[in-house]
Amino acid sequence: MISLSQVCKRYPGGLEALKDITLTIETGEMVFVTGHSGAGKSTLLNLIAAIESPSSGTIIVNGQNLSQLRPAAIPFLRRNFGLIFQDHKLLYDRSVFNNVMLPLEITGFDQNEAAKRSRAALDKVGLLGREKTMPIALSGGEQQRLCIARAIVHRPAILLADEPTGNLDSAYASEILEMFKSFNQVGVTVVISTHDERLIERFSARTLRLQHGELLA
Repeated sequence: MISLSQVCKRYPGGLEALKDITLTIETGEMVFVTGHSGAGKSTLLNLIAAIESPSSGTIIVNGQNLSQLRPAAIPFLRRNFGLIFQDHKLLYDRSVFNNVMLPLEITGFDQNEAAKRSRAALDKVGLLGREKTMPIALSGGEQQRLCIARAIVHRPAILLADEPTGNLDSAYASEILEMFKSFNQVGVTVVISTHDERLIERFSARTLRLQHGELLA
């Protein structure tokens, strides 16, 4: 479960990105976070993943108070998460296969098991036949699929996706969201930030709406 209580986030210079946010996302739930550009969607996801810290308030993830975690414990917390960023953060000097292998290598997985999991993740997103390809040779939609494979390869309990369909046409965007729905159906908690209201309407998931850093009723 993810729980935020009276969470605020202020940046240097006085920008208040989030104001008094209180919400709960249940284990196994699929939730959309929507709002205008600058509404605070990315900040909210970064706080949940402990990439940033709140200025005030409490964030609980799977029973752990993020504010009370020692810095050394944060990498272990993040093993619960699959993270999909707006800017992909792919390694363009590594093949598709090696991009997906990287999270498992970092956490010390056995090489054979890591390779097996990586191929399974690539198969899940339809890229198994492209494992030797370099990311630069992939289309935008294929690069997004690669990001998803890398995010799910360690079988996370929580998947956070920040505008995952922002640069894709409607057909690709629908395919990506169908993938997220399939992950959610096997128990993964899925939180997706998006400004695309048409896509949200196609999926029967709860929607959290942010406006200038405030959560609307």
